[in-house]
Amino acid sequence: MPTTHNFPQNIILEDDFVLLRPLQESDVENLLEISINEPETWEYSLVRANGKENLENYIQIALKAKENKTEITFIVYDRKSGKYAGSTRFYDIQLPFKTLQLGYTWYGKDFRGTGLNKHCKFLLLQFAFETLGMERVEFRADNNNQRSISAMKSIGCKIEGVLRNHMPTLGSELRRDSIILSILRNEWFDEVKDHLKAKL
Repeated sequence: MPTTHNFPQNIILEDDFVLLRPLQESDVENLLEISINEPETWEYSLVRANGKENLENYIQIALKAKENKTEITFIVYDRKSGKYAGSTRFYDIQLPFKTLQLGYTWYGKDFRGTGLNKHCKFLLLQFAFETLGMERVEFRADNNNQRSISAMKSIGCKIEGVLRNHMPTLGSELRRDSIILSILRNEWFDEVKDHLKAKL
């Protein structure tokens, strides 16, 4: 089991459809088109990457968290189109407790509904449970974000409940309710892995 001393670095996850590699400072250029042209991508996000300045800030926050050994952020490359599609990450990584959260996932509109997300989630979950030895992978979303909730349920996540009035929302006095979903280690091996693999 990894400790914080051998925190996983420079992970590359890939299959025939998608490649996930660590996000780098230079990836501003690879994600800038989505950042500038598709601001609605971050409608429910707590940290936005719309516009070059916000994207640069987004990447700096991710790199700092990697240094602190609490997050691993990936850029997602779509092999079918030969283009960068977006980003996703492991965060709140608690190696001693064998838990982490999977989120901060966003893709440009051309990559939604293409099956890309299922390929990414399969690779990420397989790594979390089978390489890192996690017991639990948690997912969170704004309780109003039906697209995200549907995507999580479709890969096998179970709803645990809602944290009411949980987080501030950007640009508003309102606070969001956060829905909590998860996959447990035994669920991954018993059903979720095969179920998700069949959808790829």
